[in-house]
Amino acid sequence: MDQTTFPTKGNLILAKNTLALSRQGYELMDKKRNVLIREIMKLNEKAKEIQDSIDSVFSEAYAALQRANIELGINNVERLSYGIPQENTISVKSHSIMGVEIPLAEYDNSTNKIPNFGFGNTSTTLDEAYQKFNSVKDLIISLASIENSAYRLAINIKKTQKRANALKNVTIPRYEQLVKNITETLEERDRDEFTRLKVIKRWKG
Repeated sequence: MDQTTFPTKGNLILAKNTLALSRQGYELMDKKRNVLIREIMKLNEKAKEIQDSIDSVFSEAYAALQRANIELGINNVERLSYGIPQENTISVKSHSIMGVEIPLAEYDNSTNKIPNFGFGNTSTTLDEAYQKFNSVKDLIISLASIENSAYRLAINIKKTQKRANALKNVTIPRYEQLVKNITETLEERDRDEFTRLKVIKRWKG
């Protein structure tokens, strides 16, 4: 048998303290869950906006690329594309929301504003396509960061909900019942002791 369930004053104090901590823990978990839910809702709204922008800008970029292919020829456009360097400036940092580490993608896009190919054998349509696809890349990096953040928040919300439910439905009721049982037992003992003392006093008197 668990020694902490014995009806003693020490165990009553321990049970009350545990109950108070459990209630406080539940309040904190509930607050954390609500904050994380608000954050994930904001991220979902932002992700939808960025996705809409990606669809729009990508359509514009693809249309500009098609015009460049017609003006310059597909082979020439492909050859010019080889001069565009691979992206290697992306770095991932993180910040904390209620103890949850959220990734934040950053990169230097200042070097991508000017095309890497010469202007002699190109056209404005190719320049436009280059700039539009750069914009698509910016948006995709932002979207990836937001979706990753939302994913981590969703996992943590699930864990927080599980812990909150365990406190609310298991731990708190258990210690409420334990406090009730020990209190009633101690009160019954006090009444019995009081009655016994009255009987002894009457017998002596």
